[in-house]
Amino acid sequence: MEKIGIGLGAEHEEVVNITTCPGTERCRLANIATGEILGKLDRIHFGKGMPIRVRIAVSACPNGCTSERLSEIGITGLRVPIRNEGKCTGCGTCAHTCKETAIITVNGRFTLDKNKCMECGMCIDSCPFHIIQGTIPHYLITVGGRRGRHPQLGRELIRVSSEDAAVEIVSRVVDWIYRYAYSGKILTDQMDAMDFSGFQTRIIREFGEAGTESPA
Repeated sequence: MEKIGIGLGAEHEEVVNITTCPGTERCRLANIATGEILGKLDRIHFGKGMPIRVRIAVSACPNGCTSERLSEIGITGLRVPIRNEGKCTGCGTCAHTCKETAIITVNGRFTLDKNKCMECGMCIDSCPFHIIQGTIPHYLITVGGRRGRHPQLGRELIRVSSEDAAVEIVSRVVDWIYRYAYSGKILTDQMDAMDFSGFQTRIIREFGEAGTESPA
């Protein structure tokens, strides 16, 4: 690579890589398409010089095939199940499908434990009678993940309801890192030392789009 003038990206302080899973085009578990958002993020941010190394990863569902929660910036596709009142047959298919035991069906009634639900959408697709509906896909943005010997999940920053909104939020975070992050100190440690709620408020305020919401 050096002979043709291509350096090793991971050796530089920059946006070193942007990765996605196959998304809805190839995966039955996916909640969002990933091809377009990958192209947009790549055109805007890949190779941009930064004070620290930044990885951006997109996973179309909470299975996290791209380890987005361990990246400096992550995007996860989510869908929230909504029960159609009065029509549930109590067959239990959704409860059997749920890997988090977040659903209980008793006498034909669907009960969802929101504290356990990961919003993966699997129960929505499993319902044989299409009684469980889902919200439109959401994009959960996380920041400050860390890989390596001491991995750490990124903090939940905000969830938005459109691809363009997700790209804009990521751009706001990249801009903040470019302007304010300290050189030579990984983002996770910088997040630990700062007022994250203040950072969150700043990013959301600067974004300023109606319909955005902080993580529950």
